[in-house]
Amino acid sequence: QVQLVESGGGLVQPGGSLRLSCAASGSIFSINAMGWYRQAPGKERGLVATITSGGSTNYADSVKGRFTVSRDNTKNTVYLQMNSLKPEDTAVYYCYADSQLYSGVQAEYWGQGTLVTVSE
Repeated sequence: QVQLVESGGGLVQPGGSLRLSCAASGSIFSINAMGWYRQAPGKERGLVATITSGGSTNYADSVKGRFTVSRDNTKNTVYLQMNSLKPEDTAVYYCYADSQLYSGVQAEYWGQGTLVTVSE
């Protein structure tokens, strides 16, 4: 099994910044893609940003130029630096990891979510 623990959410004013972190632990042999999805009230969960083990990134159009995803493979940790935050960025942010276990099982894992609120 893989556990993902997120941190860094909270309340921030429009134009402000936050940095989310997500650490993966468990019987992990390797992690392919890691990243972040978000779900706003009344909406479906959608992609924010992902990053492969080789460092290739993919962003939702709505966050390009404002958010930066990065990872530390030695710590099995993924980060999301969020700048120039807007009220429409308010959502629960979920960490994601596509992992292969030592048992050979490959599966997608999700964190419990961390709330980001952008408001005056």
